[in-house]
Amino acid sequence: METKLLRIAELAKSDPKMKFTSLVHLLNEQSLIQCHRELPNKKATGVNGTTKEQYNENLKENVEDLVNRLKSKSYRPVPVRRMYIPKLNSDKKRPLGIPEHEDKIVQKGITKILNTIYENDFLDCSFGFRPNRNCHDALKILNYYIEKRSVNYNIEPKILDVIKYVLPTRFA
Repeated sequence: METKLLRIAELAKSDPKMKFTSLVHLLNEQSLIQCHRELPNKKATGVNGTTKEQYNENLKENVEDLVNRLKSKSYRPVPVRRMYIPKLNSDKKRPLGIPEHEDKIVQKGITKILNTIYENDFLDCSFGFRPNRNCHDALKILNYYIEKRSVNYNIEPKILDVIKYVLPTRFA
């Protein structure tokens, strides 16, 4: 899958207006097994209670069945298990959705494909929800600009007010 993803990245970079019509063929047995292996161990289980270890016991059969359901368009994600965890220094709780392990595998595969396409469209100064970047990197750069360069204004924007740029759709 990695070679195919590199080719898709090249196409996306060479033609920013290119629309991709069908990429589900990239979710084959080999790529989904790789996604399964990349998922962390000992995570909370979804509605059915399937763990990574349990799914791994019949991995080849499970993934074959998953690929068949994806190809026949009969795959349906299981509803997420809703948990409420307490907020720090508050009596309130925040909702947390825990997907089933098989759904995590499909999500990881689709994430790889979408990251390959859209990573070329992001500016180098974008940090939110990107691979190999996090809020600490953004804060380091912000700190550098405030300390080392001349700054006239320091404005604290709300994140939702900042997100006004929407990527052009790449799918037909």
